[in-house]
Amino acid sequence: MTAKTIALKNLREFADSELIATSLAGREDSFEELVRRYQRPITAYVYRMTNDYDAALDVSQEIFIKVYNSLARYKTEFKFSTWIYKIARNAAIDYLRRNSNGECSLDLEFEDETFERPIESKLASPEVERERSEWRGEIQKVVQKLPAAYRELILLRHSQDLSYDEIAEIMNLPLGTVKNRLFRARELMRDLLVERGITGV
Repeated sequence: MTAKTIALKNLREFADSELIATSLAGREDSFEELVRRYQRPITAYVYRMTNDYDAALDVSQEIFIKVYNSLARYKTEFKFSTWIYKIARNAAIDYLRRNSNGECSLDLEFEDETFERPIESKLASPEVERERSEWRGEIQKVVQKLPAAYRELILLRHSQDLSYDEIAEIMNLPLGTVKNRLFRARELMRDLLVERGITGV
């Protein structure tokens, strides 16, 4: 085992806060480890926000450049994951505003819980797996039809597995507002699924 492999293994055992500290101290591979941890979920989040894979790659690159340049301003009382998703959200909103001719708004105003992701099984038959694939496809189509502000909440909660508190922090909203909007978003999703002939949700 090489020294580099040992160093990489050790880095993977570091908490985010330790990686930030060593990165700020000049250890470049610490920031590379942060990128390795968050690149895939951040890119997936931006892709679902923009519905454009190439744009998601470009925006994600911008996000990590901004994270790197802003790392010294990161406040340790906040979770790093919440902080980076907040940067990602702002970058995605900026992209959508630049490319939507003023038609996109993620700041719409709106006056528990039954949405569930399909359960994965290692022993699924091809028929069951095909059904699940079709189900996931239908859910993706329905999510894309949601108003932008609702879609964002569903993505943060169910695609990124963030807590209500984290979502409230990222979106600068009261916790009660997040819960209320998520409830409305799920209700709308259910109505859209029923319109597509999918019941039992």
